[in-house]
Amino acid sequence: MAEETKYVGMKIFLVGLMGSGKSYWTKQLAKKYKTGGYDLDYLIEVKEEKTIAEIFTEDGEDYFRKVESTVLKWFDQKKTYVLATGGGAPCFFDNMAWMNKQGITIWLDEPLPVIAARLAPEKAHRPLIAKLSDSELLAFLEKQRAERLSFYSSAQIHLQDETITPDSFKKALAKL
Repeated sequence: MAEETKYVGMKIFLVGLMGSGKSYWTKQLAKKYKTGGYDLDYLIEVKEEKTIAEIFTEDGEDYFRKVESTVLKWFDQKKTYVLATGGGAPCFFDNMAWMNKQGITIWLDEPLPVIAARLAPEKAHRPLIAKLSDSELLAFLEKQRAERLSFYSSAQIHLQDETITPDSFKKALAKL
């Protein structure tokens, strides 16, 4: 059986902190398995006709989280896809339990200094970290990871730093 045929009907949700590589790996996996690859934050921006930063500023985080959950749950009608969730998406409105029920959840757990280095040049586009200095950024990420750990750790697959490779996804998915 061809590898791409094996994954027909598979719904994959990538979770993890901002900057952990969810959008990058969504593109890679969607291409590899010949399925749709989607970015939840991008879809929210299209729906709202605003950037995530504008939504946070103009409407607040509570409004954003409600829209995020609504857009996430649009995916119950789709059969096969890879979805990059926002970093906080698993933590609100029982979204993580919903994703676990719908398909396969994969936690991308990169080392915090790696994530901080990725995020530093793009802070202005990320409302939760826009006003932080580089040293405050690492402390913020440590706090966020601790707060979100119970949600992320309920993912069905946990990939960490050096294990996040195309081959590790293939091996992890083959075990399911």
